[in-house]
Amino acid sequence: MNNPPQFTWDDLQFFLAVARTGQLSTAARQLRTSHATVSRRIDRLEFALKVKLFERNPRGYVMTAMGARFVETAERMEQETERLRADLTDGATQRGIVRLSAPEGFSNFFFAHVLSQFVAHHPNLSLELVTIQQIMSLSRKEADITVALDEPKGGPYFSDKLTDYHLQVYGSRDYLRRSAPITCRDDLLEHPFISYIEEMIFAPGLDYLGDVHPRIKPQFQSSSIFAQLTATRNGLGLCVLPYFFASRYPELERVLPEEVDLRRHYWITCHRDLRQSPRVRAVIDFLREAVTGEDVRFVPPWVKRKIDVEIS
Repeated sequence: MNNPPQFTWDDLQFFLAVARTGQLSTAARQLRTSHATVSRRIDRLEFALKVKLFERNPRGYVMTAMGARFVETAERMEQETERLRADLTDGATQRGIVRLSAPEGFSNFFFAHVLSQFVAHHPNLSLELVTIQQIMSLSRKEADITVALDEPKGGPYFSDKLTDYHLQVYGSRDYLRRSAPITCRDDLLEHPFISYIEEMIFAPGLDYLGDVHPRIKPQFQSSSIFAQLTATRNGLGLCVLPYFFASRYPELERVLPEEVDLRRHYWITCHRDLRQSPRVRAVIDFLREAVTGEDVRFVPPWVKRKIDVEIS
Protein backbone atom coordinates (compact mmCIF):
# COMPACT_ATOMS: atom_id res chain seq x y z
CA MET A 1 0.00 0.00 0.00
CA ASN A 2 1.36 3.39 -0.97
CA ASN A 3 1.74 5.92 1.82
CA PRO A 4 -0.42 9.02 1.35
CA PRO A 5 1.51 12.11 0.30
CA GLN A 6 2.70 14.14 3.24
CA PHE A 7 3.08 17.85 3.88
CA THR A 8 4.71 19.74 6.73
CA TRP A 9 3.88 22.83 8.76
CA ASP A 10 6.48 24.67 6.66
CA ASP A 11 4.34 24.00 3.59
CA LEU A 12 1.42 25.75 5.30
CA GLN A 13 3.62 28.77 6.02
CA PHE A 14 4.48 28.98 2.33
CA PHE A 15 0.79 28.65 1.47
CA LEU A 16 -0.18 31.48 3.85
CA ALA A 17 2.54 33.76 2.52
CA VAL A 18 1.31 33.33 -1.05
CA ALA A 19 -2.34 33.63 0.01
CA ARG A 20 -1.59 36.95 1.72
CA THR A 21 0.56 38.47 -0.99
CA GLY A 22 -0.71 36.89 -4.20
CA GLN A 23 2.86 36.86 -5.54
CA LEU A 24 5.56 34.19 -5.41
CA SER A 25 8.33 36.78 -5.43
CA THR A 26 6.85 38.77 -2.54
CA ALA A 27 6.22 35.62 -0.52
CA ALA A 28 9.78 34.49 -1.22
CA ARG A 29 11.19 37.78 0.10
CA GLN A 30 9.12 37.49 3.26
CA LEU A 31 10.24 33.91 3.80
CA ARG A 32 13.84 34.70 2.79
CA THR A 33 13.97 32.02 0.12
CA SER A 34 13.67 31.71 -3.66
CA HIS A 35 10.45 31.93 -5.64
CA ALA A 36 11.25 28.48 -7.07
CA THR A 37 11.21 27.04 -3.55
CA VAL A 38 7.88 28.71 -2.83
CA SER A 39 6.40 27.33 -6.05
CA ARG A 40 7.67 23.83 -5.25
CA ARG A 41 6.17 23.93 -1.74
CA ILE A 42 2.78 25.05 -3.07
CA ASP A 43 2.82 22.28 -5.66
CA ARG A 44 3.68 19.73 -2.96
CA LEU A 45 0.87 20.93 -0.71
CA GLU A 46 -1.69 20.78 -3.53
CA PHE A 47 -0.51 17.28 -4.42
CA ALA A 48 -0.77 16.14 -0.80
CA LEU A 49 -4.25 17.59 -0.36
CA LYS A 50 -5.39 16.55 -3.85
CA VAL A 51 -6.97 19.95 -4.36
CA LYS A 52 -6.10 23.07 -6.33
CA LEU A 53 -5.49 25.99 -3.96
CA PHE A 54 -4.49 28.67 -6.47
CA GLU A 55 -5.20 29.73 -10.02
CA ARG A 56 -1.95 30.75 -11.70
CA ASN A 57 -2.05 33.74 -14.03
CA PRO A 58 0.46 36.34 -15.29
CA ARG A 59 -0.54 38.75 -12.50
CA GLY A 60 0.07 36.28 -9.70
CA TYR A 61 -1.60 33.57 -7.66
CA VAL A 62 -5.34 33.87 -6.99
CA MET A 63 -6.93 31.60 -4.40
CA THR A 64 -9.58 29.17 -5.53
CA ALA A 65 -12.74 28.65 -3.49
CA MET A 66 -11.08 25.67 -1.79
CA GLY A 67 -7.98 27.74 -1.17
CA ALA A 68 -10.04 30.44 0.53
CA ARG A 69 -11.62 27.80 2.77
CA PHE A 70 -8.29 26.20 3.55
CA VAL A 71 -6.65 29.50 4.50
CA GLU A 72 -8.97 29.76 7.53
CA THR A 73 -7.81 26.37 8.77
CA ALA A 74 -4.16 27.18 8.10
CA GLU A 75 -4.44 30.48 9.98
CA ARG A 76 -5.93 28.76 13.02
CA MET A 77 -3.02 26.33 12.97
CA GLU A 78 -0.61 29.25 12.64
CA GLN A 79 -2.12 30.99 15.66
CA GLU A 80 -1.99 27.87 17.80
CA THR A 81 1.62 27.28 16.78
CA GLU A 82 2.53 30.85 17.70
CA ARG A 83 0.77 30.54 21.05
CA LEU A 84 2.72 27.37 21.77
CA ARG A 85 5.98 29.07 20.85
CA ALA A 86 5.09 32.03 23.06
CA ASP A 87 4.50 29.71 26.00
CA LEU A 88 7.96 28.25 25.50
CA THR A 89 9.89 31.44 24.79
CA ASP A 90 10.11 35.01 26.03
CA GLY A 91 9.47 38.14 23.98
CA ALA A 92 13.08 38.51 22.90
CA THR A 93 13.00 35.18 21.06
CA GLN A 94 9.67 35.59 19.25
CA ARG A 95 10.08 35.41 15.49
CA GLY A 96 8.02 36.37 12.47
CA ILE A 97 6.87 39.30 10.38
CA VAL A 98 4.22 41.83 11.37
CA ARG A 99 2.87 44.36 8.89
CA LEU A 100 1.56 47.57 10.45
CA SER A 101 -0.41 50.10 8.43
CA ALA A 102 -0.60 53.60 9.94
CA PRO A 103 -1.26 57.16 8.77
CA GLU A 104 1.72 59.13 7.52
CA GLY A 105 1.70 61.59 10.40
CA PHE A 106 1.58 58.93 13.12
CA SER A 107 4.21 56.81 11.36
CA ASN A 108 6.76 59.50 10.57
CA PHE A 109 6.37 61.82 13.52
CA PHE A 110 5.76 59.35 16.32
CA PHE A 111 6.23 55.66 15.62
CA ALA A 112 9.52 56.00 13.75
CA HIS A 113 10.96 57.80 16.80
CA VAL A 114 10.16 54.95 19.20
CA LEU A 115 10.88 52.07 16.80
CA SER A 116 14.33 51.44 18.28
CA GLN A 117 12.67 50.58 21.60
CA PHE A 118 10.54 47.94 19.88
CA VAL A 119 13.59 46.42 18.18
CA ALA A 120 15.42 46.30 21.51
CA HIS A 121 12.59 44.32 23.11
CA HIS A 122 11.82 42.11 20.09
CA PRO A 123 15.05 41.72 18.08
CA ASN A 124 13.78 38.68 16.15
CA LEU A 125 10.49 40.21 15.00
CA SER A 126 10.55 41.85 11.58
CA LEU A 127 8.25 44.85 11.28
CA GLU A 128 6.87 46.20 7.99
CA LEU A 129 5.49 49.73 8.28
CA VAL A 130 3.07 50.77 5.51
CA THR A 131 2.27 54.49 5.24
CA ILE A 132 0.66 54.76 1.79
CA GLN A 133 -2.37 57.04 1.64
CA GLN A 134 -5.15 54.47 1.52
CA ILE A 135 -7.02 52.06 3.73
CA MET A 136 -5.19 48.75 3.98
CA SER A 137 -7.54 45.78 3.97
CA LEU A 138 -7.29 43.52 7.00
CA SER A 139 -9.71 41.09 5.37
CA ARG A 140 -7.37 40.66 2.38
CA LYS A 141 -4.34 40.35 4.69
CA GLU A 142 -2.73 43.52 3.33
CA ALA A 143 -1.83 44.34 6.93
CA ASP A 144 -1.84 42.50 10.24
CA ILE A 145 -2.56 45.63 12.29
CA THR A 146 -3.82 49.07 11.36
CA VAL A 147 -3.70 52.35 13.22
CA ALA A 148 -6.80 54.04 11.84
CA LEU A 149 -8.46 57.42 12.21
CA ASP A 150 -11.94 55.94 12.44
CA GLU A 151 -13.28 52.92 14.29
CA PRO A 152 -14.27 50.12 11.89
CA LYS A 153 -17.98 49.54 11.51
CA GLY A 154 -18.69 45.86 12.02
CA GLY A 155 -16.70 42.96 10.66
CA PRO A 156 -14.61 40.31 12.41
CA TYR A 157 -12.23 42.82 13.96
CA PHE A 158 -10.84 43.70 17.34
CA SER A 159 -10.58 47.47 17.75
CA ASP A 160 -9.57 49.70 20.64
CA LYS A 161 -8.95 53.43 20.93
CA LEU A 162 -5.23 54.08 21.10
CA THR A 163 -5.33 57.79 21.94
CA ASP A 164 -6.99 61.11 21.32
CA TYR A 165 -5.01 63.78 19.52
CA HIS A 166 -5.63 67.46 18.88
CA LEU A 167 -5.29 69.71 15.84
CA GLN A 168 -5.05 73.48 15.52
CA VAL A 169 -4.59 76.02 12.75
CA TYR A 170 -0.91 76.86 12.27
CA GLY A 171 1.03 79.41 10.29
CA SER A 172 4.71 80.26 10.11
CA ARG A 173 5.88 83.21 12.19
CA ASP A 174 7.11 85.00 9.05
CA TYR A 175 3.81 84.46 7.24
CA LEU A 176 1.73 85.74 10.15
CA ARG A 177 3.97 88.79 10.55
CA ARG A 178 3.48 89.93 6.95
CA SER A 179 -0.22 89.00 6.65
CA ALA A 180 -3.50 90.54 7.78
CA PRO A 181 -4.24 89.99 11.48
CA ILE A 182 -6.56 87.17 12.50
CA THR A 183 -8.90 87.92 15.39
CA CYS A 184 -11.90 85.70 14.56
CA ARG A 185 -12.80 82.74 12.35
CA ASP A 186 -14.16 84.95 9.56
CA ASP A 187 -10.68 86.49 9.23
CA LEU A 188 -9.41 83.06 8.15
CA LEU A 189 -11.25 83.48 4.84
CA GLU A 190 -8.75 86.18 3.83
CA HIS A 191 -5.83 83.75 4.02
CA PRO A 192 -4.66 80.91 1.73
CA PHE A 193 -5.16 77.48 3.26
CA ILE A 194 -3.26 74.23 2.81
CA SER A 195 -5.14 70.93 3.09
CA TYR A 196 -5.75 67.43 1.78
CA ILE A 197 -7.10 66.86 -1.73
CA GLU A 198 -10.81 66.55 -1.04
CA GLU A 199 -11.58 63.59 -3.30
CA MET A 200 -8.51 61.73 -2.02
CA ILE A 201 -9.34 61.96 1.68
CA PHE A 202 -9.20 58.30 2.69
CA ALA A 203 -10.77 58.64 6.15
CA PRO A 204 -13.56 60.88 7.47
CA GLY A 205 -11.30 61.88 10.35
CA LEU A 206 -9.13 63.87 7.92
CA ASP A 207 -12.01 65.97 6.60
CA TYR A 208 -11.75 68.84 9.08
CA LEU A 209 -11.56 72.16 7.19
CA GLY A 210 -15.33 72.50 7.47
CA ASP A 211 -15.01 72.24 11.25
CA VAL A 212 -12.76 75.31 11.20
CA HIS A 213 -14.98 77.37 8.87
CA PRO A 214 -17.53 76.08 6.33
CA ARG A 215 -16.42 78.56 3.65
CA ILE A 216 -12.69 77.89 3.62
CA LYS A 217 -11.40 77.01 0.13
CA PRO A 218 -7.84 75.66 0.13
CA GLN A 219 -5.31 77.11 -2.28
CA PHE A 220 -2.80 74.27 -2.06
CA GLN A 221 -3.81 70.64 -1.58
CA SER A 222 -1.68 67.53 -1.09
CA SER A 223 -2.35 63.92 -0.14
CA SER A 224 0.77 64.08 2.06
CA ILE A 225 0.65 65.63 5.54
CA PHE A 226 4.44 66.03 5.34
CA ALA A 227 4.07 68.16 2.19
CA GLN A 228 1.41 70.23 3.94
CA LEU A 229 3.70 70.73 6.93
CA THR A 230 6.62 71.74 4.71
CA ALA A 231 4.49 74.23 2.77
CA THR A 232 3.25 75.75 6.04
CA ARG A 233 6.76 76.07 7.45
CA ASN A 234 7.81 77.83 4.25
CA GLY A 235 5.10 80.46 4.59
CA LEU A 236 2.63 79.37 1.92
CA GLY A 237 -0.38 79.90 4.19
CA LEU A 238 -2.35 78.38 7.04
CA CYS A 239 -2.89 74.70 7.72
CA VAL A 240 -4.69 72.47 10.22
CA LEU A 241 -1.98 70.27 11.73
CA PRO A 242 -1.79 67.79 14.62
CA TYR A 243 -0.26 69.28 17.74
CA PHE A 244 1.92 66.23 18.37
CA PHE A 245 4.21 67.11 15.50
CA ALA A 246 3.49 70.76 14.66
CA SER A 247 4.64 71.66 18.18
CA ARG A 248 8.12 70.40 17.30
CA TYR A 249 8.73 73.38 15.01
CA PRO A 250 9.35 76.71 16.79
CA GLU A 251 8.72 78.68 13.58
CA LEU A 252 5.06 77.58 13.63
CA GLU A 253 2.47 79.47 15.67
CA ARG A 254 -1.06 78.51 16.58
CA VAL A 255 -3.82 80.68 15.15
CA LEU A 256 -6.97 81.36 17.21
CA PRO A 257 -5.84 78.82 19.80
CA GLU A 258 -8.77 79.56 22.11
CA GLU A 259 -11.35 79.08 19.35
CA VAL A 260 -10.02 76.30 17.14
CA ASP A 261 -9.10 73.04 18.83
CA LEU A 262 -10.19 69.88 17.01
CA ARG A 263 -10.05 66.45 18.59
CA ARG A 264 -9.58 63.23 16.67
CA HIS A 265 -8.72 59.65 17.62
CA TYR A 266 -6.35 56.89 16.64
CA TRP A 267 -7.78 53.37 16.73
CA ILE A 268 -5.73 50.20 16.74
CA THR A 269 -7.37 47.37 14.82
CA CYS A 270 -6.58 43.81 13.84
CA HIS A 271 -8.49 40.78 12.66
CA ARG A 272 -10.16 39.15 15.65
CA ASP A 273 -8.46 35.83 14.90
CA LEU A 274 -5.04 37.50 15.09
CA ARG A 275 -5.60 39.29 18.38
CA GLN A 276 -3.98 36.53 20.46
CA SER A 277 -1.14 35.93 18.01
CA PRO A 278 2.02 36.57 20.08
CA ARG A 279 3.75 38.55 17.34
CA VAL A 280 0.68 40.72 16.75
CA ARG A 281 0.05 41.12 20.46
CA ALA A 282 3.67 42.22 20.94
CA VAL A 283 3.19 45.11 18.49
CA ILE A 284 -0.19 46.12 19.92
CA ASP A 285 1.12 46.08 23.49
CA PHE A 286 4.16 48.10 22.48
CA LEU A 287 2.04 50.72 20.71
CA ARG A 288 -0.16 51.13 23.77
CA GLU A 289 2.82 51.48 26.10
CA ALA A 290 4.63 53.88 23.77
CA VAL A 291 1.61 56.15 23.37
CA THR A 292 0.91 56.12 27.10
CA GLY A 293 4.53 56.99 27.81
CA GLU A 294 4.39 59.89 25.35
CA ASP A 295 0.93 61.11 26.34
CA VAL A 296 2.17 64.70 26.58
CA ARG A 297 2.73 64.70 22.81
CA PHE A 298 -0.87 63.87 21.99
CA VAL A 299 -2.71 65.84 24.67
CA PRO A 300 -1.65 69.52 24.64
CA PRO A 301 -0.91 71.18 28.00
CA TRP A 302 -3.91 73.52 27.78
CA VAL A 303 -6.20 70.51 27.30
CA LYS A 304 -4.58 68.75 30.26
CA ARG A 305 -5.16 71.83 32.40
CA LYS A 306 -8.85 71.82 31.48
CA ILE A 307 -9.11 68.12 32.33
CA ASP A 308 -7.37 68.67 35.67
CA VAL A 309 -9.75 71.53 36.50
CA GLU A 310 -12.79 69.40 35.63
CA ILE A 311 -11.52 66.53 37.77
CA SER A 312 -10.78 68.79 40.75
